[in-house]
Amino acid sequence: MDRRVFLTAPAAAQAALPGQAPPKESEAGGTGSTSYQVNTVIERRAPGKPHQGKVLAAIQPHCDDIPIFAGGTVLKLIEEGYTGYLITLSDDSAAGDGASYGEIVWKNERDTQEVGRRLGCKDSLFLNYPNHNMDAWPIIEIRARLVFLFRALKVDTVLVYDPSALYERNPDHYVTARAVEWAAATAGSRWDYPEHFLAGVQPHAPKERYYFARGPQLVNRVVDISAFIDQKVHVNLANVTQGPAGDQGARLKRRLAQEGKKLPLLGNDDAAANRAYTKRFALSRDRTRGQAHGLEYAEYFHYIGPDESEVDDYVRRNAVPL
Repeated sequence: MDRRVFLTAPAAAQAALPGQAPPKESEAGGTGSTSYQVNTVIERRAPGKPHQGKVLAAIQPHCDDIPIFAGGTVLKLIEEGYTGYLITLSDDSAAGDGASYGEIVWKNERDTQEVGRRLGCKDSLFLNYPNHNMDAWPIIEIRARLVFLFRALKVDTVLVYDPSALYERNPDHYVTARAVEWAAATAGSRWDYPEHFLAGVQPHAPKERYYFARGPQLVNRVVDISAFIDQKVHVNLANVTQGPAGDQGARLKRRLAQEGKKLPLLGNDDAAANRAYTKRFALSRDRTRGQAHGLEYAEYFHYIGPDESEVDDYVRRNAVPL
């Protein structure tokens, strides 16, 4: 499988209005039916460190998933104060260049360590499930390991594939998404995996989820990554073994030279060519999505925020001092 080729069709989303309220998924409908009214919000770069003390887990089945679909958002959130962890679930043994199974695994792990470093993550963790075969593995076992990590790292926010996205054919993608979805729900329960408490690990559940997808999905959050696009390019270029760009710019430059041509976009050296190729072609999806909302570059998500009961909401808005 060549992971340099990936889907680029943007999902549809509504433009956000100035001053619009945070996204809510509100149930409505008549007899035996449920519909959802969804507000789409543009999330912009925030000054200072509004997320200081919070922890995010950027979770991917393969080493190029977070860099492609959520790299700009991870960079933005870490700049705003998050401590980040990059968690890769598969062993990345079935994609990329290498002479053997072991060499491909080693090269992709090396690339992922560098991706984590360029994103600004505190650590990169590997669960090493068999690439392209994760649907043969008990999802409850994957979920249990994720619950432990969410509790031990005190994860507040997760970024991962959307468990409800349409037409996702890769089993590693949808298994990862579904395992994360329920692990995030049960990590806060004292009845699930109580043996963790004997080791001093207490219940702690992520409160926010940024779900991304390759194909159609419900989109209610558009993250402006314009200020981070060059850093995102730098992150993606770390995935030399199976990334979407690699040395494609340099290869194109050499091919054109053999034909007696050049492309000014690609600059004068291989490094410049690879950067330009990645930004212009490999990450063209981000430009298309940004332009749809009056931005230079953007990433799309189905965002699920902290649960707030009707009682909590009423108290927050109406409580007065004694």
